[in-house]
Amino acid sequence: MSDVIYGVNPVREALAGSQRKPLELFVARDGRSARVDEVLQEAARWGVPVRHRERKDLDRLAGNGHHQGLVLRVEPFAYAEFEDLLQRWRDAGDPGFFLVLDGLTDPHNVGAVLRSAEAAGCHGVITAKDRACPITPVVDRAAAGALAHLPLCQVTNISRTLEQLKEEQCWIFGLAGEEGATPLFQADLSGSLALVVGSEGSGLRPNVRKHCDVLLGIPMRGEVSSLNASVAAAIALFEVVRRRTIAEQAK
Repeated sequence: MSDVIYGVNPVREALAGSQRKPLELFVARDGRSARVDEVLQEAARWGVPVRHRERKDLDRLAGNGHHQGLVLRVEPFAYAEFEDLLQRWRDAGDPGFFLVLDGLTDPHNVGAVLRSAEAAGCHGVITAKDRACPITPVVDRAAAGALAHLPLCQVTNISRTLEQLKEEQCWIFGLAGEEGATPLFQADLSGSLALVVGSEGSGLRPNVRKHCDVLLGIPMRGEVSSLNASVAAAIALFEVVRRRTIAEQAK
């Protein structure tokens, strides 16, 4: 069994820093460019075999034509254990910062959320084993290399995991976007915390909602009543970053 990663940036990141062993790199015969040549040099550095193929062969491997002339076959994705995420936080010595995905199923949204989480410095992302999007080539591409650096954990029960995070002195903030929720920009986001993002259509499940300490809403001034899940997650993630940056500068 193996997975594929495609596109210049995702393949470059996978070669340079992924925990998934690269097995072989497929390059389109008509796809040479300066960026592709840089990737080929990285592949040579790590001793990854390179196969030159027709573009239609790469279309078949990637499942679409958006591979930019590069498809990398890698070992299957290995999810981190929950304890690994906690240990990463302890080793960092910073306030905990986790992202929890409750039923996010669109691969483009999942990839975009993972990219934002890595860029924001999350210690890890937690998702459910059921009713959630697995790691696919589409997720990998949308994440733009984030999975080479960001631990992703699958758990059986999101609600139980939230309680475990509470035992570790993490506050649980659920992005609800409903009337009566605490406005994001007024919430106390200091200390260790986990942000919970619900599904694209129905949001947070009732049982998960009950395990949140605070429900957050993003103030809206236009006529549109809601945001895409990945956009809402990014806004909340970087509001945490903004607050922590200000706190660090004030020391």
